Amino acid sequence: MVQQGIKIAAENRKARHDYSIHETFEAGIELVGTEVKALRAGKANLKDAYAQITKSAEVYLYNLHISPYEQGNQFNHEPLRPRRLLLHRAEIRRLIGKVKEKGYTLVPLKLYFSRGRVKLELALATGKKLYDKRQSLAEKDAKREMDRTMKERNR
Repeated sequence: MVQQGIKIAAENRKARHDYSIHETFEAGIELVGTEVKALRAGKANLKDAYAQITKSAEVYLYNLHISPYEQGNQFNHEPLRPRRLLLHRAEIRRLIGKVKEKGYTLVPLKLYFSRGRVKLELALATGKKLYDKRQSLAEKDAKREMDRTMKERNR
């Protein structure tokens, strides 16, 4: 799925296990210089990150951990600071309507470079129940087993 010119800096693999993804958005992210350098070095963690819409209709990303850049001196950034996401006004309005509905949340899926700019894939999602997680794991195992038998059969 990696396209030409796109380099993935961080990915939240657990999000697809914990949430049912309904819709995805591509958002820019407001960063300082040492954060971009740290991302290029692959020093980001999206594990506990989430996005929220403020009262002033801006979207912020919380708990994204970008480790301090080693060569950055006194101008280094704070690792867990809130970061503003750059979305079109119409997209934000649409997200406000959806997030007000019961159970919807904004979950970051991956952080990547596209044509030199840092982008975030943001998902509108609902949390999975334990039985949903078990069912998706069972489907995944069944698919893996079916692929394995098809591969052995074609030999």
